[in-house]
Amino acid sequence: MHQFKELKVWNNTRLLVKEIYIHTESFPKEEVFGLTNQIRRSAISISSNIAEGCGRESSIEFARFLDLANGSAFELESQLILANDLNFLSDTDF
Repeated sequence: MHQFKELKVWNNTRLLVKEIYIHTESFPKEEVFGLTNQIRRSAISISSNIAEGCGRESSIEFARFLDLANGSAFELESQLILANDLNFLSDTDF
């Protein structure tokens, strides 16, 4: 088993989640249960899958959870592009 708190990638995702929360705070209130929620959940899913994979018994299982985390990262990217398209997120913040 791996110690997820020692992984740079997990620590980077912690910072990413913090930034996501800061930047989505200014999204329209009607998006709280829409895009805001989806963006936040995708970001959290990245770090959660890395941590969960670290608790698995085999390298194959760990790799599967890293693959899930990667999928969540692509999902997050897509959602951030949409948020930028909708002018919820400035080009600079994007």
